[in-house]
Amino acid sequence: MRTALPIALALAVAVLAALLLPRLLELFALINATVFVSMALLALSLGLVWGFGGILCFGQTAFFGLGAYSYAIAAINFGDSTAAVPIALAMPTLLALGLGYLMFYGRISDVYMGVITLTTTLILNKFTNSTAGDEWRIGSAPLGGFNGIPGTPPLNVPFHPDIPLDPEQVFDVAVICLALCYAVAKLVLRSRFGRVAMAIRENEVRAELLGYDVRLHKLGLFALGGAMAGLAGVLFANCVFVSPTMFSLSYAGQVIIWVLVGGLGTLVGPVIGAILVQLLTTYAGTLPDLDPNLLLGVLFMLAVVIVPLGLLPTAQAVLPRLRRRVPA
Repeated sequence: MRTALPIALALAVAVLAALLLPRLLELFALINATVFVSMALLALSLGLVWGFGGILCFGQTAFFGLGAYSYAIAAINFGDSTAAVPIALAMPTLLALGLGYLMFYGRISDVYMGVITLTTTLILNKFTNSTAGDEWRIGSAPLGGFNGIPGTPPLNVPFHPDIPLDPEQVFDVAVICLALCYAVAKLVLRSRFGRVAMAIRENEVRAELLGYDVRLHKLGLFALGGAMAGLAGVLFANCVFVSPTMFSLSYAGQVIIWVLVGGLGTLVGPVIGAILVQLLTTYAGTLPDLDPNLLLGVLFMLAVVIVPLGLLPTAQAVLPRLRRRVPA
């Protein structure tokens, strides 16, 4: 019951947003909203891995960018998104499994995990930036170097490449994907596997002494986070062109900020943090003589000092106290 209610609420909010926002927003605003939703899914993936698995991944954008590139390459070659989406989910999942196996079964410490994941992202950024020549293509899909992959086909109705989805439908798909990923994360955390993963986060040595396979549980949660980040990349590729920027240090740092601002150790918090911070930085970009990156840095420092637990955990702690003070 405790799990069913949040999932039902998330699905209800998703359906409501899918029905109302396409009718209320103009096309440009709707495309921006789709970007926000895809970034919220990326933040959710890191919130799951870091907040509940204790795995500080500085390179969540590696899976995000790889999902987008895999989708674009497969969609261009097949001319159909039906096979491109599973491929785009499989590639970052395989990368997460391979990278996670090396880290967890190699007994790499938490600090070096952050370094390794960040280095992986920067390597992908460097590689994709250096693929500008005509020889750099996979099938009929040019990698495009720093310009990215041009002409990525949009999502289409399964097995009907002649019926592409319009921006309103892509937004609906993005919102539903976010809600479903939240539901999957919630169910996983309520399962025996998820409870063991959270126990490992609290005390890894004790969990191992109790006979649990610490490495396997970490690897499973890390792979799930990689698949979610890859799905976020697919959604992002359908509203913004695919480019090496997706692997950039700037994006990698922003995801950390979104999770911390929203609330580490929650699932909804990173989603809220991602959307709020993007709204603020987008608005700041319209103001003269104000650098959005400067605003992002100031916002991060204020969040750490004023609400170190994040917005959602702070609200959950403060609201009950306010209710007790308000006379009935």
